[in-house]
Amino acid sequence: MDRRRLILALSLAPAFVATGALANEAPKEDRKKGGGETFLQIQALTATINRMGGRRGVLTVDCGLDIPNEKLREKATLSVPRLRAGFVQSLSIYAASLPAARAPDADYLSGLLQREADKMLGGPGAKLLLGAILIN
Repeated sequence: MDRRRLILALSLAPAFVATGALANEAPKEDRKKGGGETFLQIQALTATINRMGGRRGVLTVDCGLDIPNEKLREKATLSVPRLRAGFVQSLSIYAASLPAARAPDADYLSGLLQREADKMLGGPGAKLLLGAILIN
């Protein structure tokens, strides 16, 4: 019986040592996924759409803002929840009016979201960049 406990303790020891070593590490800074220093990533925006046959679908838009002005970028970083709320509201209105068999218009969406960004940030200075538009 003691031999089993010893083997169990020896087999579990590396797991506890590794956990302790990871706990002592300094926390890593949040790394950007890409886009450079002036790029502000916005989480995926989603809106409900009507599909053929009355089914529901999801319109997903990936986007970000390129903001060369440092003060405006700080303001935008602090205003991300407001920006997302405005983007989602505009996207939801657009998605509700989208006919069931029609693909979303990327040019119209970029203009719509750009106007929303300019309104939220108090004027021009941020350029909206679209990553992907998906319908599921």
